[in-house]
Amino acid sequence: MNDRLKALADAGVSIWLDDLSRERLETGNLADLVRDSNVVGVTSNPAIFQSALAKGERYDAQVRELAAEGADVDRATLVITTDDVREACKVMRPTFDATDGVDGRVSIEVSPGLAHDTEQTVAEAAELYKTVGEPNVMIKIPGTEEGWPAITETIAAGISVNVTLIFGLEQYKNVMEAYVAGLEQAADNGHELADIHSVASFFVSRVDTEIDKRLDATTEGPGTDASLKGKAGVANARLAFKMYEEFFSGPRWEALEAKGARKQRPLWASTGVKNPDYDDTMYVVDLVVENTVNTMPEATLDAVADHGEVRGDRVRPFYADAEAHMAALAEAGIDYDDVIDVLLKEGVDKFVVAWDELQTTLGASLEAARS
Repeated sequence: MNDRLKALADAGVSIWLDDLSRERLETGNLADLVRDSNVVGVTSNPAIFQSALAKGERYDAQVRELAAEGADVDRATLVITTDDVREACKVMRPTFDATDGVDGRVSIEVSPGLAHDTEQTVAEAAELYKTVGEPNVMIKIPGTEEGWPAITETIAAGISVNVTLIFGLEQYKNVMEAYVAGLEQAADNGHELADIHSVASFFVSRVDTEIDKRLDATTEGPGTDASLKGKAGVANARLAFKMYEEFFSGPRWEALEAKGARKQRPLWASTGVKNPDYDDTMYVVDLVVENTVNTMPEATLDAVADHGEVRGDRVRPFYADAEAHMAALAEAGIDYDDVIDVLLKEGVDKFVVAWDELQTTLGASLEAARS
């Protein structure tokens, strides 16, 4: 195995791949990454499936079969995406078994158009869980205000959840509260708490993208606050981990832990660096701390394998620095709450667009197959 990736795993970071396609499954690429690159989990999202469907001829035969069956685009989308996730779950099953369910997870997201519909999110989460039919699947639910009660209900039903699109600290606090409330209900419902797992996907690079843009547009002129650029994403994530440590402690949590409950691990998402001037491994190596997940696109995984430097815990020793940086941003006129609101709206909108494009592509393919 690659020494740098092994060092990252040894530091307590679970390496997940932020990508999935039928090509990866059928060529054995995913299995190779598990064997050679310490990959112990997979995340997918609407944009990932849209890209896979648009580029992949490997779906053509299944599309023809679905067309012959008279499947509409919603049915075809469900079948194709859950088939890929099911096969990925099978690849990851040995890791799932070896880690007692902590890793070996594959995530699939509810339709992004349901981000503000609690009831339908709960229903689709249950449908996805049943359709995939593998114990190591995780259902992704957006961390919107309407998503919080959906997280609670889904966890209460004994279904493991990956909460996605978390950008802000207050938002994150509500996500953790939703998880713990779900565990309490799951216990009341007779579920084995040790079997329920969750991660909280805290997005990193997009925070820098939005804040850097605002720093460049300050009234003092472009570049005035250049020393503040490119640091907010990591600082924000470090403060999230501080909240995580504080939240999962005390009598309420200890009562659940005594029943077998697992902590909801922070997952660093959006870890591909958007600005070419920045170190392409920064959202990995600067967020090393145990009991976390880092889900990476393959380009970032390759960069870490090539030149990522693992230097021990890069989170706990930097809490004060992170707080100081966020205070400096506020002093520079950056409205943190507005940044988070914008990022969450944009995040939902981007996934809705990707989902619509996926269904448009698939709909055209079904029509072509029927004709």
